[in-house]
Amino acid sequence: MVQIWLVELLKGVGRFFLHPVFYYLLFLAGILGVSRVKRERKNFHIRAYDAYFELRQLLPLGFLTGLVLSIVAVVAGIAVPFAAILLIAAFTLLWSFTTTIRLLSPAYTVGSAFFSLIIFAENNWSVPFFSKAFHSIGEKVYPSVVVVLALLLIAEGFLIYKNASIGTSPKLVKSKRGQNVGAHVVKRLWMLPMFLLIPGDALHLPFAWWPVFQLGAHRYSLILVPFSIGFQQQVQGMLPKESIQLLGRRVIVLGVFTAILSIAGYWYPLMSIGVTAFAVIGRELLTLMQRVRDDSLPFYFSKKNNGLMILGIIPESPASKMGLQVGEVISKANSVVVRDEKTLYEALQKNRAHCKLDVLDTNGEVRFVQRALFEGDHHELGILFVQDERKYDDERIG
Repeated sequence: MVQIWLVELLKGVGRFFLHPVFYYLLFLAGILGVSRVKRERKNFHIRAYDAYFELRQLLPLGFLTGLVLSIVAVVAGIAVPFAAILLIAAFTLLWSFTTTIRLLSPAYTVGSAFFSLIIFAENNWSVPFFSKAFHSIGEKVYPSVVVVLALLLIAEGFLIYKNASIGTSPKLVKSKRGQNVGAHVVKRLWMLPMFLLIPGDALHLPFAWWPVFQLGAHRYSLILVPFSIGFQQQVQGMLPKESIQLLGRRVIVLGVFTAILSIAGYWYPLMSIGVTAFAVIGRELLTLMQRVRDDSLPFYFSKKNNGLMILGIIPESPASKMGLQVGEVISKANSVVVRDEKTLYEALQKNRAHCKLDVLDTNGEVRFVQRALFEGDHHELGILFVQDERKYDDERIG
């Protein structure tokens, strides 16, 4: 028995590397990094993080999250038909072509696959080369797909909360009055590898009660599926971390409610349709609520009378090593009051070996930071500010 499970585990991992979504997500994460760098260079003539940053975020946390979900899914005996895996992959590719990364949320990919399963089953449709997979689906498969959707929604909220606020990208935008203001944008893609039980002929489950949520089959196979989780948000009315983590907590709550409701689908299959609709509509409403709330607030990253607002920090720069944070305000440099970027760097030139800054933190409290400047340090410290009108126009022309 143990040997059979180990063989199926290895086979499941092998199928993971045959899955086209695995390679497509690597490609898509690379595209996101390149496009971000191009936009940052257009706005600031310098990029914040390198083009591989999004690629580095793709798998590590998603792998650990997927491992936890895999244990939950296999121990609970949540089995899904292979047809569902095929449709989820198809909708992952389809929604990515819209270039709207947030549509790669499980609410949209798994939700679309769920409703498509119903349509395929009702009309006896099949897909060439996979006709057997589609002919075997029935109403009992619907609840298991909804449970997987709920688990992935919880994982999405966790990933948003823990990872999405890291490395948000500064951006220059125009206010309604035509003034230059700042915003932060995040387009993040995570790959979540998750083991699922698929009805088949390989595994005989060891206990009579296992799986609890079975499809009626007595044997199963294991497959490691690369699920995509996409997130996209622009923040302009508050600090990026606060706004993003608030949304992450709300997505977790949505996922928990969806999970609780989805269990009832095993006794009342039609309820699975309502629960899936609840998850899709709920996820869309959360995005809309965040956008409306952010638009109703004044621009956070705008010019201040008491100093220079920090819009972005270049990693490994002098500013980063001094502990400066996005959203803080520099009021003095080397005891000189600063109101614009030119005044700041003129003050720093007075003492090229040392930099002392008076900073108002995000709570409005004054703190002092200082650091010796060494030859070879970037002369602009690695701080990105909201550019003045003429500099912004020059950058657009360049």
